[in-house]
Amino acid sequence: MLPNILDEEAHQFEKEEHHPALEFPQLHIIESVEESKALNGRHDPMVIISASGMAESGRVLHHLRNNIENPNNTILIVGWQAPDTLGRRLEEGDKIVRIFGQVFERRAEVVDIKAFSAHAGQDLLLEYAQSTQKTLKQLMLVHGETDQAHALMDKLAGVGIKNVAYPALYDTREL
Repeated sequence: MLPNILDEEAHQFEKEEHHPALEFPQLHIIESVEESKALNGRHDPMVIISASGMAESGRVLHHLRNNIENPNNTILIVGWQAPDTLGRRLEEGDKIVRIFGQVFERRAEVVDIKAFSAHAGQDLLLEYAQSTQKTLKQLMLVHGETDQAHALMDKLAGVGIKNVAYPALYDTREL
């Protein structure tokens, strides 16, 4: 968590809401690159939680590089992974992956729990879209796979939001 980039609402949530997943004595928030690098030298049991999306950039790549070949490790994927990303390749069970141009044999277990799936987020997206309906001119879906995007478009139409587009790859739109 990076407190310097949180808005006031997020700061308020952090103060008032104590989520049990983030409230235990062994939790240590790593904020600096140096602290993150230091994890790579440790060999004691630990859980590294990363918000690097599709495992395509950021510190998670270093952690994966240093831990992916150890069969005692588990890589837990909790959200949707875009096609052709390292996260998707791990999710699909690829045994050989490239990280920073180097080839690694995945010996770590990979578990996908789909905790942050599109299905869970659709209700919030629908709620948000409805709350902006009076000023909404057009809504463009630019994330997700085609089937899921079309399903969301149908749900949006079902709540009265008609001007929804799902641009094709490389389409351009003037805003």
